[in-house]
Amino acid sequence: MNKLNKLKILMVLFALIIASCDDYIEIEPRYVLDAENYFQSEKDYEDALVSAYDLLQTSYLSLWIGEIASDNSIAGGESVTDTQGLHEIDEMKHGGVNNELRNVWRFMYAGITRTNYIFENKDNIEFEGKTQIMAQASFLRAYYYFELVKFFGDVPLIVDKRLGIDDLSSLQRTPKSEVYTQIETDLKFASDNLGWTAAQKGRVTKGAALSLLGKVYLYENKFTEAAAAFQTVIDEGQYDLFSDYSTLFRANNENNSETVFDVQYVSLEGGGYGCLECLEGNAAPGFQGIRGYTGPIYADGNSYNLPTQDLVDEFEAGDPRLEASILDIVAFAEASAEPVAYTEGVGGHTGYYNNKYIKRQDELGPGDNDLTSPNNYRVIRYADVLLMAAEAYNRMPGANDDLARTYLNEVRDRVGLAAVTASGSELTGAIYHERRVELSGEGHHFFDLVRTNRAEAEIDGFTAPKNNLFPIPQDEIDLAGAGWQQNQGYN
Repeated sequence: MNKLNKLKILMVLFALIIASCDDYIEIEPRYVLDAENYFQSEKDYEDALVSAYDLLQTSYLSLWIGEIASDNSIAGGESVTDTQGLHEIDEMKHGGVNNELRNVWRFMYAGITRTNYIFENKDNIEFEGKTQIMAQASFLRAYYYFELVKFFGDVPLIVDKRLGIDDLSSLQRTPKSEVYTQIETDLKFASDNLGWTAAQKGRVTKGAALSLLGKVYLYENKFTEAAAAFQTVIDEGQYDLFSDYSTLFRANNENNSETVFDVQYVSLEGGGYGCLECLEGNAAPGFQGIRGYTGPIYADGNSYNLPTQDLVDEFEAGDPRLEASILDIVAFAEASAEPVAYTEGVGGHTGYYNNKYIKRQDELGPGDNDLTSPNNYRVIRYADVLLMAAEAYNRMPGANDDLARTYLNEVRDRVGLAAVTASGSELTGAIYHERRVELSGEGHHFFDLVRTNRAEAEIDGFTAPKNNLFPIPQDEIDLAGAGWQQNQGYN
C-alpha cells in the first residue's frame, strides 16, 4: 500500500491459477524462497501484509462499475470500443467474456491469495504485534471476498492455504451464504483485535472492521445485527462529518474526521496502461477527467464514467452536494472568467463529469498524470455509516424510526437541508434517496439498487434475476476445469 512505505518483495503468492495475470503460473518458481522458509522474522510478516494491502489499488474498477452499471452514469470514453467491457456493462449486454469483470475476479483473488499466504504461515514464529498483523489480514481477506460475492454470488472459498495445480479440477463454487459466514468471521476477529486508531495512515482499524461488518450484514438483510455494529462505531465518537462537503474529496483534505477507511494513493506512477494494478496513483481521476480540456482548475482527461441527467435530477433544489459532486461543463464554461475548451468523446457525452474524482491542475502527479493522482478512494466514510445505520434501524424488525431519522438528518444537516419527518416505507425511500445523492460517484449505487430489489425498475435493460449478478469470467471457468455452471441467464 503506497503510504505504508511500500516494499517490493518477491514471494510465492500466486498459487491459485485463477488469480494470475497469465493463464498459467509456476506453483514453485525457481530462485525464490518457499513458504516454509520465508516467514522467519517480524519484518517478513509485515512485508507480506503490505503486499496484501497492495491489491486495494484496483479500487477504480469497483468505482466505475458500481456507477456505470447503475442509472448514475454512462461509460463514456473515446469510443464504444474504448474499454469495451464498460460499455457492455452500461448497456446491460455484458457476458462471460469481459476484461473488466475478469480483472475484478483476478485482482480480488490475488489479494485473497496474499492474505492466505500469511495465514498458512501464522504459526511459524511468535512476536509482539503479530495478532494485529493477522487482524489486518483478516479484514483484507473479508474485503476481497465481499467484493467477489457482490459481483458474482457463489465463488470458490479458499481459506488459510494455497492451492496446487491438482486441486483446481475439484474446486467448486461455494454458496454465497458460506462465503458470507467466513467474511463475518474474519471481520469479527479483526474488530476484536484492532484499535480505534492506527499508527500509520491507511491501516485498517476497529472502526473500519465494524463498519464493513455492518455493511455485510446489511447486504444479508440482517438489519438488527447491522444496526448493532454501526451503533458501536457511532457511540465510540471516533468519527465526525467533515464540515465542508465542497472540499471533502480534495487530496489535501483526505484522512479527515470522516474517514473510516481509505485506499491510499500517492502521486507516483509505478505501472502503466498495461498494468493498472501496479499503479501508485489513483487512475480514476485521470480517466474521469474532461477530454481535450483547456482552462482553469481542471486538466485534460479521458471522459469516462459520466454522470447522467437522471442523477442530476435526483438532487433537491438548493442541495450544495450537486455542484460538489457533478461538474456541469457548459455552466462552468459560461461562468468562467478564462476561456474553457473541451471535446466530446464518441463513447458518449452527457455534459457532466464526476467532480469528486476528477483531474485537477493542483493534484497532478509526474509522468503520465492520467495515472498519478494522489487522491485517495474513500471506501467507507462516516456519512455512509450513518446512512447505513439509518437504513438498518428503519428496516429491522420492530423498526426504530426515531434513530433512523436522527442519523439520516445528521447527514442532511451537514449540507443545510431540511429534516425528514417521514416514517415507515416513506422513510425508507428518503434514506435510499439520501444514499444516492450523498454517495453519488463513489461506486455504491448499483449494488444498493440490487440488494434492495430496485434495480429492474431503475436501470434500463436490467433483467432480474439475471443481472443481479455479473457472469463468472469464462476464461476462469475454462482454466479451473471444475465444471462450474455460469450464473443464471448468461451464456
